[in-house]
Amino acid sequence: MKDIPIAFIGGGNMARSLIGGLLSSGSNPDNIWVAEPDAGHRELLRGRFGVHTGADNREIAARATLVVLAVKPQVLRPVAEELAATVQAHQPLVLSIAAGVREPDLRRWLGAETAIVRTMPNTPALVGSGATALFANPRVSEVQRQMAESVMRSVGLTVWVEQERMLDAVTALSGSGPAYFFLLMEALEKIGVQLGLDPEVARLLTLQTAFGAAKMALESPDNPTALRARVTSPGGTTERAISVFQDEQLDKLIARSLAASLALLETPSLLTEELDSLVAKALEAAHHRSEELGNLLGGQS
Repeated sequence: MKDIPIAFIGGGNMARSLIGGLLSSGSNPDNIWVAEPDAGHRELLRGRFGVHTGADNREIAARATLVVLAVKPQVLRPVAEELAATVQAHQPLVLSIAAGVREPDLRRWLGAETAIVRTMPNTPALVGSGATALFANPRVSEVQRQMAESVMRSVGLTVWVEQERMLDAVTALSGSGPAYFFLLMEALEKIGVQLGLDPEVARLLTLQTAFGAAKMALESPDNPTALRARVTSPGGTTERAISVFQDEQLDKLIARSLAASLALLETPSLLTEELDSLVAKALEAAHHRSEELGNLLGGQS
């Protein structure tokens, strides 16, 4: 990618994370151009990354083999229509990171023959740990697929889907997914404090536990079911908490949350209350079992 001219239309947080990832991967900043209407943001981009900047979307796009649409979904249509003549004249690969805007609409605004890759990244891309699904329309060549994948892989893991409708499922799972984990972490912290822990201690333990569990899952050949079984001793505290999650049908609560993220089937606050209540029951069960084991083992000594 270091010799491929890339134009970013929009210089916001996700664009900046991608630029940083590309530069860390060896891209030449002299081949990166950013169209950004705010003069202060243009100065920030030049100072931080050493890339070229400008205010004219068409002028910036005309310089590139790969154009990244990194504007908000609400303004993507007028931006795309403004770029249509430039895209049709130069025929770059167009990579969209705008959530929810479908490929047929992008093609209608940009031109029927446009090679388009639509992506669904998630917010951990901002710290180089993203998960991104990509969909390519039939105009995209194998070389262009590799280009698109290289851009998104610079900020994390990438996977391809062969049907665009699968991006809706990706949105529900990994696009919105970080918030689900934050919600669980929030609940764990809160219940930890209710069980007597200092708030900072509860926070640090929650964060490190989440990090450690994810690291184990990433580095192990085993699936989550096997990993859970490995850390769940018969008759122990973990088994007691897991039993609560299973009895209260955590999987169904998660399924409802995923459906709600797409169709707004339920009020998010009600799902939050249910999860808080469920986590409280599970942690209290583990806490009680820990006390039981302490009394039992102490009585045997």
